Amino acid sequence: MKTILLLLTLSISSNCGKPQATHHMEQQTPDTLIDQVTHNQLQAVEKALQQGVAVNTQDAKGHSLLLLAVHGRQYEMAKLLVTHDADVNLQDNIQDSPFLYAGATGQNDMLKLFLEHGARFDVFNRYNGSALIPACERGHIETVRLLANTQGFPIDHINRLGWTGLLEAIILGDGSQKYQEIVKILMAAGTNINIADKDGVTPLQHARKSGYTAIVKILEGK
Repeated sequence: MKTILLLLTLSISSNCGKPQATHHMEQQTPDTLIDQVTHNQLQAVEKALQQGVAVNTQDAKGHSLLLLAVHGRQYEMAKLLVTHDADVNLQDNIQDSPFLYAGATGQNDMLKLFLEHGARFDVFNRYNGSALIPACERGHIETVRLLANTQGFPIDHINRLGWTGLLEAIILGDGSQKYQEIVKILMAAGTNINIADKDGVTPLQHARKSGYTAIVKILEGK
């Protein structure tokens, strides 16, 4: 009996002071993950996603991780996030989504990626506009070409201002070569050139009023 007690005492004593093995996983906080995406730390984000962190985490302004990647023009980060089911239509506090913002800023590789991962055409920005309309305004020719030729895309959608993409290209454009090309692309894709603004002014009338002779000729089919 004394021998057994002695052995137990020695065993307990030998384990005292030894660090206990820990198997807990280091927890990622939302702020940490947001910072990692913002600074394009691809490996750290991939590790966090593999550990099961929420891919649709949003910051105080409602920016999702994917929208932050679009803000930073980080294509590889965006690709990583969508392969982990990031929502390409998730909107922030001012109604920007990754898909809408990519269209507005002319990020065509992003747009193609998002079109392959569930981009919706019935989610609109704060002006009730599509991804196409600001692209027309800002002269993103290849973005307009991509969206206008995407099956099912609403090229004649009218925003809260009463403008289609065609109207916006003429009213807010400067009549230069890139806007002439956008008008051609939209017409080739089947846009309705007769949709007028809230005051009943048509694209052709706007072009004439602004002195955009080349656009007038395109609209008249000359």
